[in-house]
Amino acid sequence: MYIGEASKKTGLSIKAIRFYEEKGLIRQPERKGRYRVYDETDIELLILIKEAKDLGITLSKLRGVMVYNDNKVDWKKIKQFLSEIRKELISKIEDINKQVNNIDKCYNQINP
Repeated sequence: MYIGEASKKTGLSIKAIRFYEEKGLIRQPERKGRYRVYDETDIELLILIKEAKDLGITLSKLRGVMVYNDNKVDWKKIKQFLSEIRKELISKIEDINKQVNNIDKCYNQINP
C-alpha cells in the first residue's frame, strides 16, 4: 500500500511516517516507481511506535528495539522490550497506590 493508505491505517501523518523511516525506526520501504510501498509488517510497526509514544516511550528508546535481522523484524526483542515497559508501569501503579494509601491514612487521622 502507498503512504497515504498507511497513514490512514495507522493514524499517523505522512510526515511522521517519513520521519520514522529517516530515523531508522522502520525500514525503508520498497518503491514502485517513485512511490513508497508498505506491507503489513510496516503497518504493525508504525502502530507499535504510535502506541509506544502514547505511553511516553521516547523515540531514542524505541530506536534500540526496532531491529531488523535479514530484513525481518526482531519481534522477540520487541516483546522483551514491551515486557520491561510493562514491569515499569506496574511499578509506577504500585507507587501511586502507596501514595494514595498514605493520603488516606492522613485524611482519616484528621478530626473535623
